[in-house]
Amino acid sequence: MRKLLTLFAATSLLVTGCAGAGSIGQGNSTLVIAIVSNPQMKDAISLAPEFEKATGINLKFVSLPENQARAKITASTATEGGEFDVVMISNYEAPQWAANGWLENLEPHMASTPGYDEGDFIPSIKQSLSYQDQMYAVPFYGESSFLAYRKDLFDKAGLTMPAKPTWQQIADFAAKLDDKAAGVSGICLRGKPGWGESLAPFTTVANTFGAQWFDKDWNAKLTSPEFKEAANFYVNLIREHGEVGASSAGFSECGTRYTQGQAAMWYDATVMAGTNEDPSSSKIVGKSGYAPAPVVKTQASGWLYTWALGIPKVAKDKDAAWKFMAWMTDKAYVQKVGQTYGWNRVPPGVRQSTYDIPEYTKAAAAYAKPTLDGIADANQQKTMANPVPYPGIQFVGIPEFQDLGTRVSQQLSAAIAGRESVDDALKQSQDYAQTVGDSYKAVQ
Repeated sequence: MRKLLTLFAATSLLVTGCAGAGSIGQGNSTLVIAIVSNPQMKDAISLAPEFEKATGINLKFVSLPENQARAKITASTATEGGEFDVVMISNYEAPQWAANGWLENLEPHMASTPGYDEGDFIPSIKQSLSYQDQMYAVPFYGESSFLAYRKDLFDKAGLTMPAKPTWQQIADFAAKLDDKAAGVSGICLRGKPGWGESLAPFTTVANTFGAQWFDKDWNAKLTSPEFKEAANFYVNLIREHGEVGASSAGFSECGTRYTQGQAAMWYDATVMAGTNEDPSSSKIVGKSGYAPAPVVKTQASGWLYTWALGIPKVAKDKDAAWKFMAWMTDKAYVQKVGQTYGWNRVPPGVRQSTYDIPEYTKAAAAYAKPTLDGIADANQQKTMANPVPYPGIQFVGIPEFQDLGTRVSQQLSAAIAGRESVDDALKQSQDYAQTVGDSYKAVQ
């Protein structure tokens, strides 16, 4: 039943044009790779000719924005479409898809690759990509979430960021730092629809307010007092002191605003720090501090996430696919990125050895420890006030969440845009969630 539900969600999200992404497995030594168009992935694409020259394997990248990439990759993998030899997925998909038999077990490939060093992966990141203690995807970068803030603007306003801020303190700071005349918002928060877009930061806020998506008996809790309080807080903070056009702003849009000096704070993925400190694109290099994800009722509230690479079970040339994946996720690649583009652009949060590289340690002095601390604290025991029946922190680790989360995010975005009230948005969201919860009650 769960496989069928996943398949239904995948096909319902199918992006037009998915078929025919490339000619795969026809003996032409060309790999087609579905990848998310984030900055670190763009660096990999630009370095790919070196891999092609060394191996004779040609690479064709299908690089898409996050929401489109998720839909296209899910649809192709779930339907065994065979469009891709390598897919970029996360710790949301990897365990579920491995259980469904959709992914290649990577343990034999890693064991036969000298120097790959699977044991160098940060343990929680490695575990998040495993099923029955076997890895089915290898991490490209790992992250938690934290708060970036402009130290210079804080100093000018006479403000001090606490070592462990609360969300109410952040809201107060945002009000004081909001400068519409100068084009600087108090904070930037995602409002863009998508279960992996606005729902990621919002769910961490809901968690620390004591909210749950479902209680232990699979009753939907999206109209509970805690969920309502969190939703009203998030929506009001964005509407009052957030960025212009917030209902369509995701990670990339907030990144652009923050690095161009148009936001005083930004709560998002820890991987943001490399972009913030990149002198080739950022106007605020060296001006940011990095604080833990703000809390309300919990010890911590950061998420755990990794963008990773997997091989669909139906891929024709798995050995060639693994050669590419090993190249993109091994220690030598980290060194190559650092030496070519600068150490701030190294994929973070994956290999423990990265944090022993002197050049990286120096370049990442402001954010290396906050990143590792966030990853270490990213578990349900520290980030949730109440027990839940599902895995995940910033997502609900069930197949239906791709559809459910997207629907709820659309309601949240509508509330941010002022098209409907928070109460109405949550009432509709509760109906969606209870339908999913009822399906789990039926099989208990």
